[in-house]
Amino acid sequence: MFGLSLGHLLIVLVVVLLFQAKNLPGLGSALGRGIRGFKKGLEGEPLADSSQRSDSKKDSSQPK
Repeated sequence: MFGLSLGHLLIVLVVVLLFQAKNLPGLGSALGRGIRGFKKGLEGEPLADSSQRSDSKKDSSQPK
């Protein structure tokens, strides 16, 4: 793989973990949100974005 052995990849991983340790929680949560979104997409559930939610709140608050 691009001339990198497993040992090289492990060294790069350790260096990245040492210098980017404070960003790991955010990276983990972003990865989790991405995986959940992907699974919901596979199940066929519609994604609820903020524009749809705000439109539905405006419609429900107006008297008919």
